[in-house]
This record gives sequence, structure tokens and C-alpha cells, in this order.
Amino acid sequence: MSDKTIRVLVVEPMKPCRVQEVPDELDVLQAIVGGNIESVSVFNDSATLICNEDGIALGLPPNRPLVDQNGLPYDFILGTFFITGVDGEDFVSLTDSQIKRYRELYDNMVVLGAEKAPPKILNPAEKKKGGSSHER
Repeated sequence: MSDKTIRVLVVEPMKPCRVQEVPDELDVLQAIVGGNIESVSVFNDSATLICNEDGIALGLPPNRPLVDQNGLPYDFILGTFFITGVDGEDFVSLTDSQIKRYRELYDNMVVLGAEKAPPKILNPAEKKKGGSSHER
């Protein structure tokens, strides 16, 4: 068990980002994302995005898009994720400038989910009468 804590930026669907001090322990990090963790290297500095590796299979809600260097979305992160600093293979606290940068990025983009209603299938008994003259 580690006594080390790290400062991360937690991003939940439909909520502003929040800075959180957490123990650098696997079970704690998994609890944040609700399952097995996956590291997604999408940043050009010593930070990484940690999400639930089973987000699609679990049907987690869309959270935020991943954007390219032009600001265009190319993928979506599902469920709660967090951003942490990295030093080699170790997680470390984010710097103040990293927190500012990622908070500005993710507080200004939100994915709105919408449920699509299933198509209505009419029962033959519900068909309207009076179509053609030879129908009875």
C-alpha cells in the first residue's frame, strides 16, 4: 500500500472538471472510473487520460470528445475519466499549468446524449379503414 497521493483532474459526464487529491493505488483509481483502467495517450506533455477500458461494453454515457490539433473531434470518452501526470511508468501529480490547460479544454466542451425513440410499428388491426374501394 502506497502513502503517495497525486493531484488529478476528474471529468464526469455533464459536470465541470474538479481537481482531486487521490492515493496512488489501483483500487482507488479504478473506483474513480468505475472499473478497469486504461491509459489513453492523447496529450503532448507528461500527462495521460485514464478511463474505464470497458466503457463501450458497459454502455457508459458519452462524456467528452477527443480532439485533434485543429480542435476537431475524432473520438469520444465514455464515462468518468481523469487526467494525471506521468513520469516514466509512474503516475504523478498534474502541474498547475496542466490543470489550467485541461480544465479550460474540458470545461468548455460537453457531450449531450439523446435517446432515440424506437420506430412505432403499427398493429394490422390499427390500420385505418377506407384506403382503397376493394378493401373490406
